[in-house]
Formats: sequence, structure tokens, C-alpha cells
Amino acid sequence: MDETFWHRKWERNEIAFHEREANPFLAMYFSNLFLAEGSRVFLPLCGKTLDVRWLLSHGYRVAGAELSEIAVEQLFSGLGVEPTITAIDQVSRYSSTNIDIFVGDIFSLSRDILGKVDAIYDRAALVALPQAMRDRYAAHLIGITDRAPQLLITYDYDQRLVDGPPFSVGHEEVGRQYQGSYDLKLLASADVKGGLKGKYAAAEHVWLLKKKGA
Repeated sequence: MDETFWHRKWERNEIAFHEREANPFLAMYFSNLFLAEGSRVFLPLCGKTLDVRWLLSHGYRVAGAELSEIAVEQLFSGLGVEPTITAIDQVSRYSSTNIDIFVGDIFSLSRDILGKVDAIYDRAALVALPQAMRDRYAAHLIGITDRAPQLLITYDYDQRLVDGPPFSVGHEEVGRQYQGSYDLKLLASADVKGGLKGKYAAAEHVWLLKKKGA
């Protein structure tokens, strides 16, 4: 899986992964992060998710990273705002009031470019990546956010039955990726209605990751 895979998905509008409303787990569990109004929340691999609108409407500032320029243009169009576009090193920043989306390879996004974030909401990033990339991604995310607390949503299913994305990320892997930097708490688990891709039994897990020592 490489950048071409995701560019083609957006170019061909093959975006069954895009939810047509804000994720219900966001509304139910985001308060567990105990963020003040105006806090800046980072959404890695955000696409054009309606979760951005939900966060903005609840008084948060949003930062995001997304590979596809098409997705980001559609995101801002859906918000009804015209972004200011600025090239910064190997990424482009699309900005408007209370929102900055960085377009390009997330591994080209540095802590200095991203700026301070107060929390991470990862609904579709970790599970979008194959195993080898997840190892690199988790370490990079910890680095560029200075271990900001996370609300993390994962899928868990028999990976032998179907290939991702979304990929299966079980409890053991969440621990392996993050327990060195975070205290982990499983907030909720729920079966995927109708099964993953309409066929395969799967569960979604909602995790709270709090910085060790905080």
C-alpha cells in the first residue's frame, strides 16, 4: 500500500469508508479527554470526515493531516469556507478560522509545522495502515504531538478472512504501540452492525490514551 492507493480511492470516489455523519463514539466518549473549550485537536488521516464539523461546533480548534488534496477541498467545501493555502516544506496548509489541515505525507509533518495540539482523535488513521506502516506511524504520532492524549478507535476481526483497510488492530497491538508512552484504558467495545464490509464479524474498540505521569 502506497500513496497511489489512496489517491486513486479519492479520484475514483471509492470512499465507502467515509461516514455520512459524525462518528457516534466521538459524541459519546470525547468528553473523557477533559479538554477546555478552544483546545486544539489533531485528526491524523482525516479525509473529509464530518467529525471535523462536530469538533468545531463544540468549540474546539482542529488540526488535521490528509494525503489527498481532493478530500481536503471537499472538506472545506462542506464547511462552506474558503481556506488560505500556504506551502510549508513538503506539505501544504489549508487554513481558516479555528482549522488547519496539512496536505501531504503525514511523515513529512513535523512538530514545528503542526504546532501544539492538546489531544489526538484517531478514528481512521491507525486502522488504515498495514502493519509495517503502523509501527512507524505510532512512533511518529507520539513524536510530533509530544504524547498528546488520544481518543483512539480500532477494529478487531479475523484478518485472515479479509484484507484491510480498515486493518485489524487488537488489544495486544495497541499495548505494544502505545503503552510505553501512555496509560491505556478501554472505554467501550461494540460489534460492527452488519459485520465489516457487510460480511465479517468485527468489533470496534474505543481507547483512551493518557500521557504517563500526567
